[in-house]
Amino acid sequence: MSKRFYTTTAIYYVNSAPHIGSAQEAVIADVIARYQRMKRDGVHFLTGTDENATKVFEAAKAQGKEPRAFVDEVAAVFKNVFDRMHIAYDDFIRTTEPRHIAAVQEAFRRLRDAGHIYQGSYEGWYDVQTETFYKESDLVDGKSPEGNEVRWVQENNYFFRLSAFQDRLLSHIEANPQFIQPEVRRNEVLAFIRQGLRDACISRSASGWGIPVPDDESQVIYVWFDALINYISAIGWPDGDWKSYWPAEMQLVGKDILVRFHSTLWPAMLMGLGLPLPDVLLGHAWTMMGEEKISKSRGNVVAPLDLAQTLVDRGACGIELAVDAVRYYMMRIAPYETDSTFTFEDFDLKFNSELVNDISNGVHRVVSMLHSFCEGSIPMAEPDAEVVKRTLHDLHVPTFANGLDLYRVDSAVKAADAIAAELNVYIDREKPWDLRKTDPPRLQAVMVTMAYLVRTLEGCLRPFTPAIADRIAALLGQEPLLKLDQLGRTDSFKRGVKAAKAEPLLMRIEKSAEKEVKKMEETQEDLISIEQFSKIKLRIARVLDAHKVENADKLLRLELVVGSERRQVLAGIAQQYSPEELVGRQVVLVANLQPRKLRGFESQGMILAADAEDGGAILLMPDKPAPEGTSVH
Repeated sequence: MSKRFYTTTAIYYVNSAPHIGSAQEAVIADVIARYQRMKRDGVHFLTGTDENATKVFEAAKAQGKEPRAFVDEVAAVFKNVFDRMHIAYDDFIRTTEPRHIAAVQEAFRRLRDAGHIYQGSYEGWYDVQTETFYKESDLVDGKSPEGNEVRWVQENNYFFRLSAFQDRLLSHIEANPQFIQPEVRRNEVLAFIRQGLRDACISRSASGWGIPVPDDESQVIYVWFDALINYISAIGWPDGDWKSYWPAEMQLVGKDILVRFHSTLWPAMLMGLGLPLPDVLLGHAWTMMGEEKISKSRGNVVAPLDLAQTLVDRGACGIELAVDAVRYYMMRIAPYETDSTFTFEDFDLKFNSELVNDISNGVHRVVSMLHSFCEGSIPMAEPDAEVVKRTLHDLHVPTFANGLDLYRVDSAVKAADAIAAELNVYIDREKPWDLRKTDPPRLQAVMVTMAYLVRTLEGCLRPFTPAIADRIAALLGQEPLLKLDQLGRTDSFKRGVKAAKAEPLLMRIEKSAEKEVKKMEETQEDLISIEQFSKIKLRIARVLDAHKVENADKLLRLELVVGSERRQVLAGIAQQYSPEELVGRQVVLVANLQPRKLRGFESQGMILAADAEDGGAILLMPDKPAPEGTSVH
């Protein structure tokens, strides 16, 4: 088989659902893959989830879940969001899969046997949130450079001889200017390497979660060494047809993981394995919310599907086109050299001005005039030669194609809006409503030219907004334009076919997206994140004794046993339950609630109850006995 075009995203930690910042990376890669499918066969787009991290194990433990069940749940959330966002990946790798585990252990063996791995002692600071080791000099006010808490680690581990590859890395980067993009990222990587690379600690003491080190089950492989190998484990390395895919043409990652991992550790590992390096490592910048990076921990997250739903709720369109509108906006602000900023005001502005005023209105005008002036059919005529020349050779199609050939979705997406803008200018200049009376033959050419521009617009939108592109094709009565070599050609659409009924793609919005998101948050105020829920410790407890609280008609004082511990809890259930009927029963206890004083007694937790129809309480109890202290999840 001939070499495939292979592109990847970073794989995502299974710690929360994708937000508009993290999903943006997957959409960029999807746009590039969709464009490549227009150019050629044999395109392979990989994304997935990174599941062997220490923080994943700790999050699962905090919820009282087995790590495998925990990662299964969150990986399913990622796949669902990506599928609904029209992200057409070819493979979704999970680092808990047998194919990945086998490849990681084989890579470790080969690097160890080649002398690139050795045992040693590690002492230093470890940031669990980013799974990164830091020197004392790296810390900022006692925290990691990302602002996260660090913990001191002192272990006997395995090390990868990263320092031995320093000169080779520098030589490769300097000899291949396109290897790391954009240039500002390349300069950051060169500066990082020139300050001196240290050997990388690539194992941790076994914690019950992670890929075991071959021949030493006391250690698990460090998550970053493990995670990077997904790019080759997913394509069948070392025994499958991986040579038909590797090296990757483009690997897309965020700037925060490009320098330390993807541009140093990853290529050095490949060199040690005797494998070629990817053609391009593209390190994008961040999308910010105001002055801060969008992040779950900062509480400034905007979920892309929620943003799409605001368009539906405001009557702009259905959910499929709304998702595409969010994709379009993501690409319009896609950050490369510098960070971009998301605001609800800017989202509304670009939706109204570009997607509605330029694109939707332009298409609607053409289809409406086909029905008004041409009996609903595209005339059997040829488009204006000057418009074709400008579109196909001079400006629009070259801008679109050159942008995506260079992986610049930010510039390529502007070509689509430029076509729509030119379409509207052309309509206003040619005035087909007047030509209908004054020059019917000229009207035929003008209407075909307008249809030609709409057809070209469809093709340029297709990688960015596939559902909108399909709808435009249907409005013109055409099959979808799927091949790049047809884009902008005068024979790319059929003449004499009937256009569909003229209906706007999108409707203008007036109300604020920010207000709609806040409204959604208010109506979903009971929803909490996985991280928030993991902080709540629910335990099975048994009532040893119960007493009424003097001068308190509703309160009972319960003595509970929770594992080996005893607790005193006050509960407002005296009007529904007598002390005698509670003794010996099991209840569900919120075990990590801050104690508080009630009627002179300290309540050391809270038992769970449902609301009865009369406003009373219905205690939650297990349907069969469980050991006291058992986690509830």
